Amino acid sequence: MAFGLWWSYPGLAALGLALVALALAGVLSVLSRAQVSPKRTVRPRTVQRLGTCTGTIELTGTSRRFPVLFDATDEVAGNVVAVDIPPLHPGQSTKVEYPIPTHTRGLLRVGPLTLSRRGLAGLAHARTVVGDVVDVRVVPRVLPVRGLPGGVRRGHVGADERVERGGTDLVGLREYVPGDDLRRLHWATSARTGTLMIREDADPARPHLAVVLDDHADGYPDPKDFEDAVEVAASLVTVAIAEGHPVRLLSASGSVDVELPPGAVDADASAVLAALADLTAAPQRPAVPRPVPIRDLDVVAVVGGAGSDLSALTLEAGRASVGVVLAVDPLPDVPISAIGTVLVLRAPKAEALLSAWNTAVSR
Repeated sequence: MAFGLWWSYPGLAALGLALVALALAGVLSVLSRAQVSPKRTVRPRTVQRLGTCTGTIELTGTSRRFPVLFDATDEVAGNVVAVDIPPLHPGQSTKVEYPIPTHTRGLLRVGPLTLSRRGLAGLAHARTVVGDVVDVRVVPRVLPVRGLPGGVRRGHVGADERVERGGTDLVGLREYVPGDDLRRLHWATSARTGTLMIREDADPARPHLAVVLDDHADGYPDPKDFEDAVEVAASLVTVAIAEGHPVRLLSASGSVDVELPPGAVDADASAVLAALADLTAAPQRPAVPRPVPIRDLDVVAVVGGAGSDLSALTLEAGRASVGVVLAVDPLPDVPISAIGTVLVLRAPKAEALLSAWNTAVSR
């Protein structure tokens, strides 16, 4: 427009004036508040790794004359996820769903959602931040696996000796709480302490399962192998809980120690998965690994990687009536072997390791 006026070219000046007017119109079209009512939800808040998590945007146009064009982006763990929103006509409501990436185990922060409104001819944009920042917990995958082997022996509390199955064993005492079966009162201890004490008996048909996860970074040359090890531990714990077995989950570094009583419900399994979701590989290995308590030495499953110290893991598994070492090894020489009484399973992936468990351990 300036050159047209300077050189007295009316056509060029008119073209420049039209372009300036178009740019001003684009700016004015986004200066006003967006005529839309937005709502964003994310479901579910807890999902297994690689599972389906969906964000939903509901938009209702409140403008009476003109359609509104939006671009939307959501932030997931620092990464930008683009959301395609169709043109919103006056008075129209639309719902758009988009996937939340769940490739990474742990706590994902989702949000905030940013709506970018395009003006006329796309010459101006206005951004509006909507939706709160929500947390999505990505827990390990739980893969299909059979339960524990039958016919194992059980150890008494505070002693190394074990007895054959066929009856119930006293594995602990606790204080009475309303609703407990009075037939399980331990009268001798109650009389001695002056407090009603309840027997905790173990059914030999439901052996204890202790899962020890080697969570040291040097045990896994490939970080993806650690994810497979976590999923093996999560799968074994979940199936044991579903079958009503007492379960203890331990990490070699000591950062995780979760004990679940017999008949634990799904909410307890969710707590175990949440603990595994937040587990990260420890940088240093302790000089002495944490031992499994004697009461949990019925079935011990030790899960590690190709770089794990198998000698220490095998010694720990050898203390149990049934000891199994499951190693995530990309290049296993012998998939199934034995060191003394301990069964050693090797496989490159979690699915293959659990398949070997079904073949060699579960009955």
